[in-house]
Amino acid sequence: MGKVFSRDGTAIAFDRQGIGPPIIIVAGALSDRSAGAPGLAALLQKNFTVFSYDRRGRGASGDTTPYSVAREIEDIEALIAEAGGSARVYGVSSGAALALEAAAHGLGITKLALFEPPYRADDSAPKPPDNLTARVAEMTASGRNGDAVELFITKAVGLPAEAVAQMRNAPMWTGLEAMAPTLVHDFTIMGDGKFDAGRMASVTTPTLVIASNTSPPWLRNAVQAVADALPNGETEFLEGQFHNVPPERLAPVLEKFFSGAEFRQPRERAAEPPVASA
Repeated sequence: MGKVFSRDGTAIAFDRQGIGPPIIIVAGALSDRSAGAPGLAALLQKNFTVFSYDRRGRGASGDTTPYSVAREIEDIEALIAEAGGSARVYGVSSGAALALEAAAHGLGITKLALFEPPYRADDSAPKPPDNLTARVAEMTASGRNGDAVELFITKAVGLPAEAVAQMRNAPMWTGLEAMAPTLVHDFTIMGDGKFDAGRMASVTTPTLVIASNTSPPWLRNAVQAVADALPNGETEFLEGQFHNVPPERLAPVLEKFFSGAEFRQPRERAAEPPVASA
């Protein structure tokens, strides 16, 4: 494990694997640097140097209050500097939205891959309660981290309570509870979840937007909308599960895109389009 120091002095922990052009993995909500390894990072490290890091407030990274999205962008900037001044970036879910913001701020991102940024691109997307952020903040402040995770998973992600009840008995639950206070960070990144096409138009970085073909239609529609709004955006729909694609299917796609080889003709779309909303 290594550490870099962000502009505000916060220590950001990371793992570095492999040799080759750098890739930085930006995790989504309730995920730390272990989300990129050993699966995806282990597959990519044959041809790339993969940086998997703990976003601030998670794992071995520090945190500095008050939180702002700008500070998280500076964390990515510090990692890019550690990588040599430029890097490819792969962002997952709310981490994909954060990576987009980093690209919009002009960081040295040479290529950008995004997995299912959870924007509300149409009326079919679920709308969490307006007071979700306040309720999660109140729960974590009073030590009810498990209840905060459950509220997020049921109201924002949309999984049934029965699934969460099973998750509470799984070994991973302790780790999710530890990261619960950072849910407010992800809510801040996503804002009201509305899709800002004008903001996307400012990101000229070549970008691949990826979805699982079994994720809900609203997520696949969001992926297509993001790619359509980006000047150099393209999509790829892969076999997977709900909001997830196995590393062995994802890694070859990322490797081909990040390698610099021709991936698709400009503006050509994937063979399997997202399902139209009702």
